[in-house]
Amino acid sequence: MICIRRARAADAEAIGAVHVSTWRTAYAGVLPDGYLAELSPLRHAAGYEQAITDRRHGHAVFVAVASGADAPVGAAGEGGTVVGFVSGGRARRDWLAQGEVETLYLMDDYRDRGIGRRLMRAMSAHLAAVGCRSVMLWVLQDNPTRWFYQHLHGRPAAQESIRFAGQTMQQLAFVWDPIETLLAATAPAPEG
Repeated sequence: MICIRRARAADAEAIGAVHVSTWRTAYAGVLPDGYLAELSPLRHAAGYEQAITDRRHGHAVFVAVASGADAPVGAAGEGGTVVGFVSGGRARRDWLAQGEVETLYLMDDYRDRGIGRRLMRAMSAHLAAVGCRSVMLWVLQDNPTRWFYQHLHGRPAAQESIRFAGQTMQQLAFVWDPIETLLAATAPAPEG
């Protein structure tokens, strides 16, 4: 079973591990190998622990937790295993949108199962609840999973060069305006 819930401070270490694992697979061949090898789950965990507890500016973190038959092989723990997460809040650049999805990461074995869509649904519902009428996110142009945002009807709205890991890269901004566009694209399929 996969459960989507608000993250707790105790989830920070698992979130840091998911972040590092997904970057090492998604950005292999995109970012320098040395940079990816030096990523630290514990360093990321500290940042995520702060993000989980700091709810200013409408900030929130949601996790996807696998338990039972859906838990990773060899996983221990009664509460399940964090296999993905999303974070966001009010937009850092409000000229693009009012709300922003800052991160969305999902372990490879859990892709193509609707979990990313459910995480995006949780975040967009949260942002709508805190008064955001539009939402955006940045994604590296070379990120092989950017098609996911296009599939959810995200509209490319901006592009910029950034300096990252010692190299110049392009990033794209996807926007959902109004936010109901994303809520509709992530709505659960009707049963029947």
